[in-house]
Amino acid sequence: MMDLLEVGEIVNTRGLQGCMKVRSCLETAGIFNKIQCLYVEEASGNKKPFNIRKIDRSGKMFFVQLEKISDVETARGFIGRKVYLQRDILEILPEGEYYCDDVIGIDVYTEEGEHIGKIESIFPTGSNDVYVCKGKREILIPAIAEVIKEINVQKKIMKVKLMAGL
Repeated sequence: MMDLLEVGEIVNTRGLQGCMKVRSCLETAGIFNKIQCLYVEEASGNKKPFNIRKIDRSGKMFFVQLEKISDVETARGFIGRKVYLQRDILEILPEGEYYCDDVIGIDVYTEEGEHIGKIESIFPTGSNDVYVCKGKREILIPAIAEVIKEINVQKKIMKVKLMAGL
């Protein structure tokens, strides 16, 4: 089984030729020069490969045209679906940087050891990402050094210092 990593979500269409707008989890633009295939999640949960006809990046978004999707009506049917890449084509990130899939699902603890929930999703803001932690209640955790004290991807845990108001 291939190891796939979630890299974004299709959020809209662009134009009439089947181009799709994808909100990206990737910080690095260099990967877009290397990829020739994306995997799109189907309603069944299976990930279907599509060859890329064209791909352009703009900030936190990328615009992609996939083979076999050549009109806006077909493209609209993909809105809301997750997009994946093969993990082995992605570069190893520097210390302190993580792929979305590595963070989603990990357990979150306070510095005192209290379990407060699991990371359910991540959304980008202008200055930093925000982790959505769900437990007894939903907590929005800014991905900044003052709050995130440790992330251990192997053990699937995050330690945080909760600020007033979180």
